[in-house]
Amino acid sequence: METTVSASAPKAPAPAGPKLKTRRPTGIVPWPFILIEGEEKAGKTYSAAEFSASDKIGQMYWIDLGEGSADEYAAIPGSDYLVIEHDGTYRDILEQIEAVHAEARRAALAGEPPVVLTIDSGSALWRMLTNWTHERARRTNKNKALLRSDPDAAIDIGMNLWNDSIERWTRVIWLLQTLPGIAVLLARGKQTSAVDDNGTPIKNKTEWRVQAQKDTGFDSTVWVRLRRDEDPQIIASRSLRLRVNKREPLQLREFSIETLVFDMLGCSQESQPRVMPALAGDRVQPWLERIATVTSRDELAGMWKYVGGDDVQLSRHEVLTVRAEIERRAAEIDNPQEEMGSSAGSDAEKLRAAAERKAAAGAEASAEVAA
Repeated sequence: METTVSASAPKAPAPAGPKLKTRRPTGIVPWPFILIEGEEKAGKTYSAAEFSASDKIGQMYWIDLGEGSADEYAAIPGSDYLVIEHDGTYRDILEQIEAVHAEARRAALAGEPPVVLTIDSGSALWRMLTNWTHERARRTNKNKALLRSDPDAAIDIGMNLWNDSIERWTRVIWLLQTLPGIAVLLARGKQTSAVDDNGTPIKNKTEWRVQAQKDTGFDSTVWVRLRRDEDPQIIASRSLRLRVNKREPLQLREFSIETLVFDMLGCSQESQPRVMPALAGDRVQPWLERIATVTSRDELAGMWKYVGGDDVQLSRHEVLTVRAEIERRAAEIDNPQEEMGSSAGSDAEKLRAAAERKAAAGAEASAEVAA
């Protein structure tokens, strides 16, 4: 039997699907993330300090990591930069970079000349993360047992430990790539023996290696190499105006960051940061990463309230996950546990700490006698 449907019967509404989000490309040249690497004493730090004298930029901020030359290079005529103070820990360094990122955004919105961030050097930052990976590997049960029997044994470093270091490095690189201004990362580079996939040196073959995380050159907007006895080279560039052929570095007679940014790349006051939303497997991960850096219970309380708001657009399950992490972090703050690296590590640091304790005890004894 056939069923007749009235023409006037209402149709079921079509299920709502995701809305398409698009925009027109701007065609504007973005602010660059510049990698300057090369041999020691080749002029990397000098070029950055010299750039701070440019009247085309705003305030330059300088993070000195393991180089110790930030104060000395201020003697270059016209140089004008502020040295960022930090305690040497990854967390403090990251927070200072985030603070510069926020200041660069404020300056850009106010129509001020671009903020510049110089990090000298990326090699020291990657070396710190590498050392952190090795120290963590030595603390695993498997490696502790191995080292007890042979203190000089080669330890096994799990890929999960390297992934943690790469994740920390990537966070810094993302901030440099999206800085609403100009980012300059200095690094060491040198000719080394080529190795095969097993790490064995290949006889009579060498290769140039940047002493930083291996993807740093690819992540940068423009990659510059400075050597003592050769002309400066631009190794690679992500730019329509500055084209560098594959395996044919662009040779320069002279090099300055100001010329590179404003003449060769074509940046101007209208330049904008690269639009690069941080990629995450879900909407929870960025929250978890941020919670891990919070040191204030008041800030955690504010995050607890904010995370459930309509503007955040998290599902109920995601809200519960984030709030559970906030509770765990709050408990951690209330009951801090000593971590490796929080106490004196080297012999010199231990002696200094012992001397300070002795001096404090002596001061207390003197005060009791005086009383």
